[in-house]
Amino acid sequence: MIAALAEAGAILPAYPFARDQIQPASLDLRLGDVAYRVRASFLPGPHATVAERIDALKLHEIALGDGAVLETGCVYIVPLIESLALAPGLSAAANPKSSTGRLDVFTRVIADRARSFDQIEPGYHGPLYAEISPRTFPILVREGSRLSQVRFRRGSAVLDGPALADLHRRERLVDSADADLAGGVAVSVDLSGLEGGLVGYRARRHTGVIDVERRASYAVIDFWDRIPARDERNLILDPNEFYILASKEAVQVPPDHAAEMVPFDPLVGEFRVHYAGFFDPGFGYAGAGGRGARAVLEVRSREVPFILEHGQTVGRLVYERMLERPAKLYGEGIGSNYQAQGLKLSKHFKPA
Repeated sequence: MIAALAEAGAILPAYPFARDQIQPASLDLRLGDVAYRVRASFLPGPHATVAERIDALKLHEIALGDGAVLETGCVYIVPLIESLALAPGLSAAANPKSSTGRLDVFTRVIADRARSFDQIEPGYHGPLYAEISPRTFPILVREGSRLSQVRFRRGSAVLDGPALADLHRRERLVDSADADLAGGVAVSVDLSGLEGGLVGYRARRHTGVIDVERRASYAVIDFWDRIPARDERNLILDPNEFYILASKEAVQVPPDHAAEMVPFDPLVGEFRVHYAGFFDPGFGYAGAGGRGARAVLEVRSREVPFILEHGQTVGRLVYERMLERPAKLYGEGIGSNYQAQGLKLSKHFKPA
């Protein structure tokens, strides 16, 4: 259906799609050939285009054709190769790809005259831009690099409470005997020592550059400190540090559904969980080789230290209906990196 949208002119790539660019329920978005470093993040608002705001805020331009380093603590705007010409009843939503979130690269998609990030209104005609701000590691990107993905919706596809409960009865969405389904499927953190006594990783600062196109190329020890389990089964999050943790529950997404981790709830603590919160159809699904998969949690604490306890709820998965079952599922022969995952860093790092 995404390919059909492109054929009908609703998606307008400057170059033909790459072979693996269409995912089971989303389309990878590719960076264009130039990045603009800007003074600050912004939304254009209803009366301006992104290009107009770039002209007012840019500090300098960086050519991406042969690759360029985006530094930590800086904000960049990159025009994307894909633009949109949506029909009135068709909207779109974007989010970072899983590997992007696991590198602590803060990435959002902006459209002209947008009032919010990562949301493209029904009927939108115009270009798309990526806002990129590496928070921990400097990254090397180039024209064609893919940091974000976009999904398309007709109407509201979110399951209400009874529909979610029925789906859980039929498919067992998480391996919890007493799953909490209020407002979505509750996801909690595992601090018991999921794999070899390890509960997670904390990112090191002042590291080398990570080339986003390289796989299994970097030694874990050069970028991450391992966090061992404690007898108390808790973890103190230090302010402004970045952690990779895993969910206590094994999650699965049936083939005719997708799921998304809902935004951070300020009532559960001073931290943000899961930058890249989209789960494709077939994630963790037995029929696609999953048998349940842990949700990897990308965690950043706020201004104060915060204690996480084993089993503490840190987010909720909201499930949505697909219009059709995808021809191929996540993990089903398409080279998916995180099927049947446990506690796993991004694809850029060598196996531990």
